[in-house]
Amino acid sequence: MLSLPPLSLYIHIPWCVRKCPYCDFNSHAVSGEIPQQRYIDALMRDLEQELAGVQGREIETIFIGGGTPSLFDAAGIEQILSGIAERTPLSVNAEITMEANPGTFEQARFAGFRAAGVNRLSIGVQSFDSARLQQLGRIHNRQDAIHAASQARQIGFDNFNLDLMHGLPEQTPQAALADLQQAIDLQPTHLSWYQLTIEPNTEFFSKPPQLPEDEALWAIQEQGQALLQQHGYEQYEISAYSQAGYQSRHNLNYWQFGDYLGIGAGAHGKISWPAQNRITRRWKQRQPKAYMNALKPLSGEQDISLQERPFEFMMNALRLTQGVDATLFEQYTGLTLVHIAAQLQQARQQGLLSDEIDRLAPSPQGRLFLNDLLTLFLEA
Repeated sequence: MLSLPPLSLYIHIPWCVRKCPYCDFNSHAVSGEIPQQRYIDALMRDLEQELAGVQGREIETIFIGGGTPSLFDAAGIEQILSGIAERTPLSVNAEITMEANPGTFEQARFAGFRAAGVNRLSIGVQSFDSARLQQLGRIHNRQDAIHAASQARQIGFDNFNLDLMHGLPEQTPQAALADLQQAIDLQPTHLSWYQLTIEPNTEFFSKPPQLPEDEALWAIQEQGQALLQQHGYEQYEISAYSQAGYQSRHNLNYWQFGDYLGIGAGAHGKISWPAQNRITRRWKQRQPKAYMNALKPLSGEQDISLQERPFEFMMNALRLTQGVDATLFEQYTGLTLVHIAAQLQQARQQGLLSDEIDRLAPSPQGRLFLNDLLTLFLEA
């Protein structure tokens, strides 16, 4: 029987100073003044229309993403968080994360964000190499990035993430590992360390840069993971590493097939409805102007069918190094493990899935060939 999973909230703030050539997110370069108050009003209107999905639960985590949310001032962020608390039950221990850029302008606001209720920062460093940052279209330099991490800790963010990419244009393995060592030296509690990929509808897709060869990428990945482990960072997901006890609770809820409300331009949500045995995905108007003008910003809604649920669940759960407790599959899909018994057996026979009966976890081989493992569940 389908059960209600934990509930999170994602808030999308779509503006940034300029669009980076690798970015395929719903982000829009600022033109003139950001209509902060209009957008906050639209967010609250959006949230009120999502309240049926709460179903008596507390919101356990909030993630304010973008774009560049730190372009909003602290008073605006406080208004958003207060508005949420007035409309929904919010856990007293809620993890509240906000993405921020290392630029001097945003750094000046860090203390205000902390006072507003944000208790976790995710700082978009991407690299500590000023030449690589310029190629990536970033507006900060090496010193900005180092200073931002130091500032975050001094201000009182004892929990913060650094976002770092590797496999950058013309980047050598030595340079990638130097970048990673610099990030480690700043002692973030969490590191998102992932390879640059070229996505459709980006500037890099139409004008591809020269990226490192596969052999170099493999060396970076292998040596980088060893370096992270050596410094006490556990890899708990494909590109997520944390010190003990500092995993991202918000992202864990995604990967464990939890529920989340999504508000803001282009935001997505997933909500379970046990009484109707339904799981629905919902998404909002993408364009900021259309979103703010809409009395009902919902752009679309679709049920996740019974046939799709095994793949949807596994696509998230098997990203986790330790996988998930097998009972979560039955609770959060409403299906029994018997439904996927043949696929589980095949995955174990191929050495892609752990032999633990009480856990659904990829084997070391399964982590290397995750797409092959997931394909087995496409038509469960």
